[in-house]
Amino acid sequence: MDRPIGILDSGVGGLTVAKEIMRLLPNEQIIYVGDTARCPYGPRSPQEVRKFTWQISLALQKMDVKMLIIACNTATAVALNSLSRKMPFPVLGVIFPGARAASKATRNHKVVVLGTLGTVKSGAYEYAVSALSSSSQVEALACPTFVPLVESNEYEGEFAHKMVEEALSPLRGKDFDTIILGCTHYPLLQSHIEEVVGKHVHVVSSAQETASDVRGYLDFHKQHNTKRGNKQPIFYTTGSIPMFKDIAERWLELDDADVRRIQF
Repeated sequence: MDRPIGILDSGVGGLTVAKEIMRLLPNEQIIYVGDTARCPYGPRSPQEVRKFTWQISLALQKMDVKMLIIACNTATAVALNSLSRKMPFPVLGVIFPGARAASKATRNHKVVVLGTLGTVKSGAYEYAVSALSSSSQVEALACPTFVPLVESNEYEGEFAHKMVEEALSPLRGKDFDTIILGCTHYPLLQSHIEEVVGKHVHVVSSAQETASDVRGYLDFHKQHNTKRGNKQPIFYTTGSIPMFKDIAERWLELDDADVRRIQF
């Protein structure tokens, strides 16, 4: 099926998912919408997040996408079920793939979820991990400073490391062997997180597992893109085009990212 894959996120974090999909499925075109003007979603009410997610999803529907990836954990928690029921194409979230990655990685069945306030309050990861493994113990830690850090393009360097160290201080002395990066912004801080928690802790994100799910769906339904020609991704942002473009080009290793403005 020669239609694009739609990806939405509260900002630039979903680029971590886009990167894995582009790596795994290079023949697919991606249309990405990052709602950077209204980011972060984590502190917002579920009603607000659901409204924003629906607005973006309807815009992507008009762009004729063949499937939709909600590359935002907060939006997945509050909007996946309703979108899955009502959209005329498959809708995938990132929470269950992240939980599955953690279940594969853990050995002592003690898992920590780092997430936004909205994701932590939803309890979605606790539910997803327990559904996969009833013996697993899950503790959630909200890291509200992480998304603004990434969105401001300050996720590298000593300042970012100090912010991560401070946010993870409640985990000192605790016995766990796996961390779920329960927000798609957080992989951009992964090197800092791994340095703070130590080499004995597995740090997993939903990006690779989500991309695998996308490939599996396209395989099963024979909906891979067979059209030749330009497969460059198209990015839309509600905020600063130069800042989004800079992060997209660096993270995705693109020479000249096609970034456009969208408003709701």
